[in-house]
Amino acid sequence: MCTFAHQGAVIDQIDKYRKHCLWRGNDINHRINFKAAWPTVSKPNKIGGLGVIDLRTQNEALLIKNLHKFFNRVDVPWVHLIGKKYYSNGKLPNHVRRGSFWWRDVLKLLDKFKGLASVNIADGSSCLLWDDMWDGRVPRFALPELYSFAKKNKSVSPASHESA
Repeated sequence: MCTFAHQGAVIDQIDKYRKHCLWRGNDINHRINFKAAWPTVSKPNKIGGLGVIDLRTQNEALLIKNLHKFFNRVDVPWVHLIGKKYYSNGKLPNHVRRGSFWWRDVLKLLDKFKGLASVNIADGSSCLLWDDMWDGRVPRFALPELYSFAKKNKSVSPASHESA
């Protein structure tokens, strides 16, 4: 689940098996009505559910973890490979989706990741002025008229301003 975005039909089939296992036990021929609705079962224990993990949410969270590794330049081979192959020019992923089918699936969650992540400027090369979350909002969406006049995909790195 941390590698591929699973299709809804696959998750639905897995949930079907999980429901049967939960309510029937090991007797496959036993017919019994479900004791609770699946959305209730998959709620956390603290709010009255059984704490069964929602696989769609789990799949998204594990894929978003890959974006965290990429943007924080974690020292793993695939981060170096993706960086070298698709972003060697210094531009970071934004609305342009390019790369392998796996990377494109991960990039579909980029907006969710940016909504969860906070910006740590450091050298500024991985902070995008218009596309990152600043003070609870993304400037590109909060200030669309101003964005229409701006240079796109600019980082806050001093080096990017020298070449601009």
